[in-house]
Amino acid sequence: MQLEVSGQNIEVTQALRAYVSEKTERLERHFDNLISAHFVLRLEKLEHTAEATIGVGGRTKPIHADAAAEDMYAAIDALIDKLDRQVRRHKDKVTDHRATRPTPAD
Repeated sequence: MQLEVSGQNIEVTQALRAYVSEKTERLERHFDNLISAHFVLRLEKLEHTAEATIGVGGRTKPIHADAAAEDMYAAIDALIDKLDRQVRRHKDKVTDHRATRPTPAD
């Protein structure tokens, strides 16, 4: 997956970039058809905001979420939780849950 991290009013350090990369591995474990991810980290007065847009193969609209907290790492954790729920829901929709063998016709 192609990962892009940018910041507004905050310098994106190597530690923040590594933390985002580490957390996105959880999303890739749940669904392997993720194409790209764009994260925007913002600092507005005392509120740290993390926002992400993830491109998923076979889906026309990307998955989008945002989260805010008093700490940037907490905002990233909340964001990843939201994205994980959305990715798992999307995976359930595209997965065929029917039985693998057809029932015999009588």
